[in-house]
Amino acid sequence: MADGTKIEWTDATWNPITGCAVVSPGCTNCYAMKLAGTRLKNHPSRKGLTKDTKAGPVWTSEMRLNRQWLDQPLRWTTPRMIFVCAHGDLFAEGVDQVWIDYVFAVMALAPQHTFQVLTKRPERMREYMLGMPSRRSFIAGYGALVRGGNLPDHYENAYEAVAKPLPNVWLGVSVEDQKRAEERIPTLLDTPAAIRWISAEPLLGPVHLKGWCTAAWDGDIRNRKPAPRLNWVVAGGESGPGARPMHPDWARSLRDQCAAAGVPFLFKQWGEWVPQVGAVDGWSIPDDPEVSRIDHRDWEGDHWGEPYRPMWCDDRDNDTVSRVGKRYAGRLLDGIEHNGFPGVRQ
Repeated sequence: MADGTKIEWTDATWNPITGCAVVSPGCTNCYAMKLAGTRLKNHPSRKGLTKDTKAGPVWTSEMRLNRQWLDQPLRWTTPRMIFVCAHGDLFAEGVDQVWIDYVFAVMALAPQHTFQVLTKRPERMREYMLGMPSRRSFIAGYGALVRGGNLPDHYENAYEAVAKPLPNVWLGVSVEDQKRAEERIPTLLDTPAAIRWISAEPLLGPVHLKGWCTAAWDGDIRNRKPAPRLNWVVAGGESGPGARPMHPDWARSLRDQCAAAGVPFLFKQWGEWVPQVGAVDGWSIPDDPEVSRIDHRDWEGDHWGEPYRPMWCDDRDNDTVSRVGKRYAGRLLDGIEHNGFPGVRQ
């Protein structure tokens, strides 16, 4: 729990649920997992949630409800953007559905805040959101109770709020490469939500957003309505020990795709690695940084196809990156800081 955070796209973190399980390559160097197995390993909210391995702490798949933190957003009166379950996954397999109801009840009664939910389990998120209207009475009842007594006005406020997707709740999925994009984004777009977004961090491969960002229409010509699309894209490289390099053009491609589609883009960080030393003015580079060449043979082949083939596939002059650390690397992409947010930000 933190009222104030260094995460560039939010103002605070809220951890009513902690714990998770490794499900894809993006989980390998999870900062929350490492923290839960080291500095916080004896904290009541983390104790026993990881096991020690040769590779370091690894999630056990056990999930924990932290009741003492459930009502925290209700005590924050100044509007904030709040990252929900920053040290877990709200829709992980071990999370009781009732716990999710508790979280949505609090979010329904805190319309002054914007809640950012991020998951690697979009199927469960979709199932929950489609079924949430049938659970309105329970959610509203808990909301009234936690708000300060089972009062009719609190119940009615929560009951009405969850009749449709909450306007102050942004639902997103983590997408570290094209495979995960193909698996998770279509399910996200099929999920009721006010705002749909992706976090491409750590970005471990190129991601083509296809038509997921562009405006489209569904239904017959007499009753057409806009089809769901992505409303926000966040991208960034990996930081910390064992961080894997991000090819600079993977980030540039997402930036350009978003610009073409009119979708807000936020570049969170380079992470540990930056393009070859000297490529950007203003860097302060340590002596003799570690240098790596990114072998991109696995993503430059014909499987991209026209017109999606990146223009930089055959250009190997820009494949060298240097490990300088997150502090030195910063977050300027080609000299520009990208801080796009959806227009409905609270």
